[in-house]
Amino acid sequence: MSTTVQQLFDLKGQVALVTGGSRGLGLQMAEALGEAGAKVMLVSRKAADLEVAAAHLSARGIDARWIAADASQPDEVQRVVAETMHRTGQIDILVNNAGATWGAPAEDYPLAAWDKVMNLNIRSLFLFAQAAGKASMIPRRHGRIVNIASIAGLSGSTELQFLAYGTSKGAAVNFTRTLAGEWGKYGITVNALAPGFFPSKMTQGVLKQLGAEKLAAGAPLKRLGDDDDLKGAVLLFASAAGKHITGQILAVDGGVSAVHGAG
Repeated sequence: MSTTVQQLFDLKGQVALVTGGSRGLGLQMAEALGEAGAKVMLVSRKAADLEVAAAHLSARGIDARWIAADASQPDEVQRVVAETMHRTGQIDILVNNAGATWGAPAEDYPLAAWDKVMNLNIRSLFLFAQAAGKASMIPRRHGRIVNIASIAGLSGSTELQFLAYGTSKGAAVNFTRTLAGEWGKYGITVNALAPGFFPSKMTQGVLKQLGAEKLAAGAPLKRLGDDDDLKGAVLLFASAAGKHITGQILAVDGGVSAVHGAG
């Protein structure tokens, strides 16, 4: 007997760990996973932001918990995974969303800024995937990893001074493909979303610099991303509906990468 569509997207009984989950795209994706039935564990650096986010999710009927931690630090990642396992017993879904950016000309790019961006945007993906994989996904022969890349990882740009960010997101793309190849034997899927321009704290500088209206006009759909545009995509990759999809990069960008690249 075939499975219904509702059953394929149902996440009841599952646990989703979302890094950078206290606001913006992370919180949007946490909403989607929680509304599909998953228990959600939010991770970011600031406890105050996490409290607000968890309250927001709880008001929507979602079982939401949080842990304050720095996703770029190995001991902090281990603590988050250990505490999540202690409090929930498993990690079925990992959304690697925590990220940072820094704008500067390549010839003057500060090494400290480079290290900060690379440590959070790519090293944290490795640290969380490895820790969650060993603690829960590999032993249980089941897992869904969703890495958040960017259309900035699909091409370069003549206008945006984002050398470390673009490099880190390009690395996230091939990290996704490589890990998918290695962990498929464990029943773990590894995919990535590559968002385009969404209004957020991270993108506010770029939107002001280049103009939100100009960026929207350059997209085939003539709009920027909104508060719902990542929900369906992350749910596809996180649920049984996407069980035969791995190593894939899905741009959610209004068509920008199809016609313009990243900039």
